[in-house]
Amino acid sequence: LEHRMRVGCGSATIGMFATQWRGLVDEVVVVDDHITGVVSEHQAGKVLGWQETGIKIIGRRSTPGRYFKVSEPGLGWGGTSISDPLSILGEWNAKKGARPGLSLLMVSTTGEQFAYYELDDELKPVQKPFPERLQKSVGLIEDNCEPALCTVLFVGGAGGSLRAGVTENPVNLTRSVQGLTTYVTVGGAPVYVWPGGGITLMVDVTRVPENAFGYVPTPALVAPIEFTLRRDDYVRLG
Repeated sequence: LEHRMRVGCGSATIGMFATQWRGLVDEVVVVDDHITGVVSEHQAGKVLGWQETGIKIIGRRSTPGRYFKVSEPGLGWGGTSISDPLSILGEWNAKKGARPGLSLLMVSTTGEQFAYYELDDELKPVQKPFPERLQKSVGLIEDNCEPALCTVLFVGGAGGSLRAGVTENPVNLTRSVQGLTTYVTVGGAPVYVWPGGGITLMVDVTRVPENAFGYVPTPALVAPIEFTLRRDDYVRLG
């Protein structure tokens, strides 16, 4: 079960943090189920003068530095089924910059998985202790990931009898809400008022007090709704 939203796809992550890696590591691969990014090929790396590394990604190449289908979806790195990030790498090409000692950071789009490698004399990546110089950039990815939530929105309307409890002419309240003279809340939580006639609104239930919703035999769900306006505007409603 994923507890954090990804900061973005692998391409977006590189666009956000490429400057953090410049001069600290030779290559960065951001593993993601949607788009896996490679900084040396990506436009964000190119504008920084990033050198080719001869890396080979096993996946379907889109635009430079962006790869689809490196894996099936899962609970591994970046929402993939990958447990070993090296499984998405092919042979390194010495003619395009691969060399012994070349450093490689592989990180997921939540920053929860990361590893550091260096190429050996046979151009095979060998995992090394994670260097302190890269800790900050990985921490920034994780810091920018918000909690993964399932949002529930309640949609309801203010009926005629409810509006008649506020003013003698119910349509005046509708016009006041639509004209932004009257502010509407549900249990104190801000709402989105839909365009069109009447007062139809939508609210995030996580911002409403616990046990705020009820039920009546009509049948209908019942929610607390408040109308806030200046006293002189209230008098003008009639």
